[in-house]
Amino acid sequence: MLARCGQLSGKLLRLSRINFSISKTRTFISSLSSCHFSSPRSVFTSFFAYSALPRFSLHHSHLSASCYPALSSDRTIRFLSASTRPAEHMDLKGVLEVLEQLAPLSLAESWDNVGLLVEPSRPRPIKTILLTNDLTAAVMDEAVGMKCDLIVSYHPPLFRPFKRLLQKDWKQRLAVRAIENGIGIFSPHTSWDSVEGGVNDWLVGGMGRGKVSVLSQAVSSGAQKHRIEFSCMDDGEVNSLLEQLRHTEGSETFQCTRIKSESGGQQVNLTCRSSALTGAVQILLSHPHTSKSLNITQVQQPPLLGCGQGRLSVLEEPVSVSTAVQKMKTHLGLPHLRLALGDQQTLDSMVKTVAVCAGSGASVIQGVTADLYITGEMSHHEVLDAVSKGTSVILSEHSNSERGFLGVFRERLSARLDHTFVQGNFCSVCE
Repeated sequence: MLARCGQLSGKLLRLSRINFSISKTRTFISSLSSCHFSSPRSVFTSFFAYSALPRFSLHHSHLSASCYPALSSDRTIRFLSASTRPAEHMDLKGVLEVLEQLAPLSLAESWDNVGLLVEPSRPRPIKTILLTNDLTAAVMDEAVGMKCDLIVSYHPPLFRPFKRLLQKDWKQRLAVRAIENGIGIFSPHTSWDSVEGGVNDWLVGGMGRGKVSVLSQAVSSGAQKHRIEFSCMDDGEVNSLLEQLRHTEGSETFQCTRIKSESGGQQVNLTCRSSALTGAVQILLSHPHTSKSLNITQVQQPPLLGCGQGRLSVLEEPVSVSTAVQKMKTHLGLPHLRLALGDQQTLDSMVKTVAVCAGSGASVIQGVTADLYITGEMSHHEVLDAVSKGTSVILSEHSNSERGFLGVFRERLSARLDHTFVQGNFCSVCE
């Protein structure tokens, strides 16, 4: 049922509107009885919650001086701005720049398929953006019905390459429908996971305040560099080599330092990009003296502090396992979670350290020393491995560990797309 809404007070001049649409279908929950691992003290309480995927749409348009926000049967919440300046529509390139500023695609894992996946052939202003955890046929129906311009799907709907576009495959049908309706598709996936303040920081925040660190550190995406070290007999040999190196491709990236020895020789340290490495080495190997002293090392890329996959939190206030479960149920908005108690642990055991990874996080958190693991899904044997080491495990199911971040990102995106937006009176939605 939709809650009643009060009338807006005051006079609104030429208003700008942002339209957030949250759609849900039925939720099916089945509570199962407890079962046990091999250890009689290890309890694994299971549930299945296949809830629908909420989708959030951002819609900018202009209103006249009317004063009533509307609630429609598709559970639409409209926020009215008190600004007198109309919002300016952005083109696709401008919106993509904002999305990448919020979460650079360079932070995504190498195996991932992120960024713009479908680009419309006809440019048009971006007025409506739909956010979703997974792009399904139902979501596409909604996008087409609202004349959506861009879908931001957290999980990439196009992951493996297509050799053809046919109607018999549901993902291929999605791509065809997006193209036919001029809808762009963008996927951030692991770039949202990695960025500071992203999905994993949101997930670990459900446990309360703590000292948070990154489990798998992200590094700079700049060009890879190498350090070349060699020695020369005298200044003349150094100058001759450097002159030859200046004519190689990519020599403008060279950074050189020279250190003279007491015997009159020189130690040369040369830093260059990978693209210039082969040419430089060929020249140095052609000189008998430098070839014998040649040493090449790869320069490690600087870490991007606060960014990377997974998080470890040392809680300021330790909590019991039971309290940790309640905190995460509240944070994720779920009536049930799956819990596997660590060996020799009980519901009253205290949790000081928590390792989290949204989605399917075993590859990131496995082996991390912590009192509690929190992720969407792990295999049976991965859970058993953690339990055997005394680590308890909370599983929420894959998308449940990610979906709540859509609302957080919606606010950030709307603020960046319309800097004049001020949230005013609005209607609320309840079950």
